[in-house]
Order: sequence, then structure tokens, then C-alpha cells
Amino acid sequence: MKHLRYGYVAGPVLLVLWSVTLVYSISIFATFGFGAPARPYFPATAIVGGLAGIAVILYRNQYFLAGASFIAGAILSLAGFGPMQFGSGLSTLNEVAIGALVLPAITVSGSTILRKTRLGQLDRHEFEEAIMRFLTGFGLAFFIVIVVIPFFVMIATSLKSQQELLQNPLDYSIALSKGWDIFRSYRELFEDFSFGSYLWTSFLVSVVTVVVTLLFSVPGAYAVARLRFKGRNEFSQSILLIYMVPMIVLALPIYILFSMIGLRNSILGLVLIYPVTTIPVALYILQGYFRGLPYEVEEAGLMDGLSRFSVIRRITLPLSLPSIASVSLYVFMIAWNEFLLAFMLLDDPSTFTLTRGVAMLNSSEIPRQHLMAGAVIATIPVMMLFLGLERFITKGLTAGSVKG
Repeated sequence: MKHLRYGYVAGPVLLVLWSVTLVYSISIFATFGFGAPARPYFPATAIVGGLAGIAVILYRNQYFLAGASFIAGAILSLAGFGPMQFGSGLSTLNEVAIGALVLPAITVSGSTILRKTRLGQLDRHEFEEAIMRFLTGFGLAFFIVIVVIPFFVMIATSLKSQQELLQNPLDYSIALSKGWDIFRSYRELFEDFSFGSYLWTSFLVSVVTVVVTLLFSVPGAYAVARLRFKGRNEFSQSILLIYMVPMIVLALPIYILFSMIGLRNSILGLVLIYPVTTIPVALYILQGYFRGLPYEVEEAGLMDGLSRFSVIRRITLPLSLPSIASVSLYVFMIAWNEFLLAFMLLDDPSTFTLTRGVAMLNSSEIPRQHLMAGAVIATIPVMMLFLGLERFITKGLTAGSVKG
């Protein structure tokens, strides 16, 4: 480890690792984007990464590094020794263009990783900072490959026709020249598969689940946090026990019970069972927040003549709105994405939720693009809701972590 603290060792080593990470990520993108297999060529990638590490330390000018590496990448691609090798189906011009862009991507991003690295011995702070920047870049690349690419493939598949999917299964480019016809799969889902009804059912069940969950969890969490009664600590510690029981264990008894009492294929059955899975986690989150509220504020209200109920309604609940809102959104997402119980309890298409409707599309008789379009419809609303209110959710969930 001591020898790695020398810049002329740490720089090339980190850039070799970063080059491998970046080239593998770009290869996956190129394969899906151009429909032609792109394979990383490890010897060339390692050599390019090592040379880029030395160049970045010697020359800090990013414009010079980008221009020189662009020319070098084009030459190496023409010579067949670029960091990426392509299968048939991609023109020579595209191969050279991709190869010419890969090297600038390595050197420019590498200059950020090795921003404070020098040829001499690095102190501990400089060495660890370079490693942290590399790990940050690696984590970002890993996230993009694992999360963004599958989501892109799902969207691109939903915008294709059956003929296009059969001609080249690896081609996920989006043909914008087709105009509004690229959304044909979505239109057919609403016209032929009643996806509008599934959307409404999921929305209704999710909203009712939120309301029922709050009706039980808010007073329950307040009682655990503020009131003194026998068994309070035991109850507080056992709140999550129900949530820890796998739903697959309870699925069969629930199915048998609901079949006997006639609650299968009914929205009422879902509304009754969904809060069972959401109330424990809502209780756990809200009790932590209520404990973090200053008790002196409530005591002042009691001394002014307010009843306990009035204190809760006028003081505690307004102060707790961020946490209650975040819990509501969290419960909504749980109910919206729930699949196991909906799959077991719903057989009638007129009662399907959105996740159950998407599962129905997973059939050899239904084109694959319809399944992907249904998955997009199920994902986009809750994803936009989460991204739009992420800061609000985080604030509410962490507000009770520090007392006062």
C-alpha cells in the first residue's frame, strides 16, 4: 500500500481500473444502442488506461488531453487495436467514431479522478481522495448499467413493432421517424386490454390503503410515543414483527379465508388486507417522529385548558405533517406496486389492479412490446411521484431520528 502512494503508480493503476469500468459500461450501451455486439478488448483497455494515467498526471490541460486522445482513439480503432471490438452489423465509420470517443471519455473523466495526484509521493489525504473519486465513478457507472439500461430497454421495446423485434432483438434504437405511431402499443393497451380500468383500480386501492393506514397508525404511534400504559415497551418493540413475516407464508391462509367468506375477486378484499402490511411500518416510523417532538409544546396546550384530543388535533398533527405526508407516499407506493396478493386473490379482469394486469400480458399469445408498455405504465407514475417529492420524503422519514 505504501508503494501505491507514489503518483506514478497510483495514477496508472486507478486509470486501468477506471478504463475497464468505463469501457465495459460503454460496450453495453453500444450493444443496445446500435444493435451490434460490442466487446471490450481487455489488453488494449489496460494499456490505454495505464498510458492515460501517466498522461493525466503530466498534462493537466483537459482540452489537450481530449484532442490528443480523440486522435489516438481513431487511429487505434482503424488499426483494430481499440479498447472495444465490434461484431458484424456496424459500419466502419461508426466503429471508428465510437473508438475515437472512448479515449477522450477515459482521459477527461480520469483527470477528475486524479485531480490532485502527482508524480511524487502522495500524502494519505491525496491518496484516499483519489480512491474515493474512483469509487464514486465506479458506483455511478454500476448504477447506470444496473438500473438505467434495463429501464431504457423496457421503454425502447415498448416503442417497437413485432416485426422490428423479430428482425434484430438486440436493436433498441428508437425510430422517431414513425411519429406518433411509435406509441401504438400504449394505445392498444387502453383500447383492447382495459388498462384505464386497471389504473383507476390501483389508484383507488392505494388511496384507500393510505387512509386506513393513517387512521390506525397515527393514534397508535402517538399512544406508544406519549402515553404510559402497561406493556408499552413490549408493544413498541414488537411492532415490526408482523412486517417481518414473509407474505408468501400468509398468502395461502389468506387465499383460503377469503375464498370461504367471498372476498376473492373484490376490491374490498384488497383494501382489508393491504393495510395489514403497511400499518406496522407506518407505526414504526411515526412513533419515532412523535418521540422527537418537544413534549413541552403539548404540555403548554394542556395547561391552557385544551383536552388531549385538542392538543393532538391543533398542535401535534400540524407539526407532524412532513412525517405523515412521507409515510402516506411510502404506503401509496407499497400498495401501488403490490403483486403477490393481487395475483392470488384476483381472477376476474374487471377487478384487476395494474400489477395484475401487467402479469396478464406475460403470455406467448401477447406481443412482447405490450408487456413492456404495461410495465412502463405501471412504473412511470410512481417513479415521477417519488422523484418529484424525494426531498420531502427524506425530510419526513429522518425528522424523528434526532430528538428535539
